[in-house]
Amino acid sequence: MKRRSFLTSAAALGASPLFANTTPVHTPKGKAEHCIFIWLGGGMGQIDTFDPKDLGENLSKPSKPGSLYNSIETSVPGVRLSEHLGKTAKLMEHATVMRTVNHHVIDEHAFATNLVHTGRMISGNVTYPSVGSIIAHERGAADKNVPAYILIGYPNVSRGPGFLGAKAGYVYLTDTETGPAGFTRPDFVDNDRAAVRQKLLQPLMARALKSSAAADYQMAQEEALRLAGPGFMKHFNLKEEPASLRNEYGGEFGQRCLLSRRLVQVGVRFIEVSHNLNFMNGTGWDIHNEGFKNQHLLIQELDTALAALIRDLKDKKLLDKTLIVVATEFGRPPEFDGRGGRGHQGTAFSMVLAGGGLNHRGAYGVTDELAKKPVENPVSLVDFHATIHAAMGIDPGHELMDGSRPVPITDGGKAVAALFG
Repeated sequence: MKRRSFLTSAAALGASPLFANTTPVHTPKGKAEHCIFIWLGGGMGQIDTFDPKDLGENLSKPSKPGSLYNSIETSVPGVRLSEHLGKTAKLMEHATVMRTVNHHVIDEHAFATNLVHTGRMISGNVTYPSVGSIIAHERGAADKNVPAYILIGYPNVSRGPGFLGAKAGYVYLTDTETGPAGFTRPDFVDNDRAAVRQKLLQPLMARALKSSAAADYQMAQEEALRLAGPGFMKHFNLKEEPASLRNEYGGEFGQRCLLSRRLVQVGVRFIEVSHNLNFMNGTGWDIHNEGFKNQHLLIQELDTALAALIRDLKDKKLLDKTLIVVATEFGRPPEFDGRGGRGHQGTAFSMVLAGGGLNHRGAYGVTDELAKKPVENPVSLVDFHATIHAAMGIDPGHELMDGSRPVPITDGGKAVAALFG
């Protein structure tokens, strides 16, 4: 490059912003107070549930790509769902299927699960917090007598607090009947004896250096001791609910969703509900090969529980205050494998938002004729996360601190403005 050309280019560069556009971006702020995050581990097939297309043929030779089930109309004109979502279909004015969510992690469940929970890929030098831990950290519990974050399912790092530490962690349970383990004192430990034990522990824990792992553990232990006892555990007694309502929610997964409503009522900020621990079709949502045969039973179970949860929250005037999220790690392709099942697809899949005071429209985004690619309003995973946070009144660009390093809540995510009034 000639000297004059170089100087001209350098001058132009100096007149331009060196970094990204710093113009403030308007972030909508929702009014939701709680979030129930329903997790469909294994990869729910959007083409067989919330984004149905023309019927395919999975066992013919050759097979024909398409949906396994017929579609039905919903309460929102022009929005159709699988025939196995008949109860939810009648309530779609309270929900929005985000049909164009996409990412590029399709071959490994653990990586995709972590990505959907944290909004970021796994890093070698930092453990990012989950969406539940971020909301717990930013909003805290709505009542001091309950934790901010409860997980109904098995714990793992993807659902955890990451660099936010144990104070943003969860209380978990795998059995709705027994509730969280370790929060019921033995019969011989009454309130006075528990107080003596805490007093004996205080001098030891007082030695913990501020911001150390021991101090972090101390905070978590104090929270556990505070919650231990009948005052907290009574919230897990589903027998206090009318038998008719328990029956309306359905089986074990439905009872988890009923419990999540009870936890919202007493002030828990974020509840994750896993579906389900004992896969009724042998494979859960991961319907390779013969896994498709009883997929309809999973869809029907989801339909029963989700519809009951929406109705129940609405009846108790909690729906506008409670954001329901139905999430999964990726979708399924329209094509079939050699034995009639489906593989993995991250290029386009469906997540669902309901309640939370959002401007619901039944569906947002349009995929192609086989639900493989977005053709209108694609929603990146970081934008999906930003929408959840914005609905909860949290700025998705707000920076959290990993030690001395600032980390934005989302990696540049922007909330879907169409869902906000």
